Amino acid sequence: MNNAIEVTNLCKSFHLVIPREGLFGSVVNLFYRHKRELEAVKQLSFSIGAGEFVGFIGPNGAGKSTSIKMLTGILTPNSGDIKVAGLTPHRQRKELASKIGVVFGQRTQLWWDLPLRDSFKLLQHIYKIPEKDFVERLNHFRDLLALDSFMQSPVRKLSLGQRMRADLVASLLHDPDILFLDEPTIGLDVNAKDSIRDFLRYVNEEKKKTVLLTTHDLKDIEILCKRLMIIDHGQLLFDGSINDLKQKYINYSRLTLEVDDIALLKQHLPDNCHIRDESSSRLSFDLPRDTASPAHFLTEILNKLSVHEISIEEPEIEDVIRLLYQGREEG
Repeated sequence: MNNAIEVTNLCKSFHLVIPREGLFGSVVNLFYRHKRELEAVKQLSFSIGAGEFVGFIGPNGAGKSTSIKMLTGILTPNSGDIKVAGLTPHRQRKELASKIGVVFGQRTQLWWDLPLRDSFKLLQHIYKIPEKDFVERLNHFRDLLALDSFMQSPVRKLSLGQRMRADLVASLLHDPDILFLDEPTIGLDVNAKDSIRDFLRYVNEEKKKTVLLTTHDLKDIEILCKRLMIIDHGQLLFDGSINDLKQKYINYSRLTLEVDDIALLKQHLPDNCHIRDESSSRLSFDLPRDTASPAHFLTEILNKLSVHEISIEEPEIEDVIRLLYQGREEG
């Protein structure tokens, strides 16, 4: 597989200029300041193959946005190498623009006061898209994302869900190879999110676009991404599948049993079980994997108790990532 993105030992720091307090403490001295260096990205290395759909997540201030800005050529790294579609972003921004599409959920690339159709026409001229290709692509996207009802509306009058659909089309009209997405479902309702997710899955699977997605909505990651990269303090903490992440950081299985005698069930639980919820006939608990496998534990319980219902739940990805961050802080 050819790599669409290659990052090697990438570093980016910023110099913060902080005013010092004056002689009386409460007055800021504007003439005497000290500088502090903030390392936003530290020795970051990874590669993304052509056609991959990769989630890129981390807490606020982790270095995600700085990394994306370097990948798209907006920022220049202090050191390290970047290749996106075979180009060096900060040196070849003009050439790169034709090969990437970018969507920022908080900002739009559309013209605020123009009808949506006119914004698309302007983008056609900016990217020099041949008329035949432009009409074919736009008609295709109009059908997929149901744009017709607001094609004549000024962008400022679009709802958030409509604007996000329009921004996705705007990012793909010139048929880029790589799509960078920053919070594409932020603030959307359930139906709008489903529509966006279905479209992104189509873009990746049918159109073979490489997609790098940053989001705080981990449902986006679970539904769309086969691979997940987690960054914190400018460094890559994890790179692999969601299943790999769960196997590495979750050391328990979550079970719920419905039985006639809860007290008797509790007597058969290992000492290190964590009970999460309890009612008169139902018990939910975490079974440590180093104590017993769910299959072995349930076989023993079924031989001793009358069990009416069994549920084994996968841990939520939020729980897994929380444990990862906790382990980093404790380490």
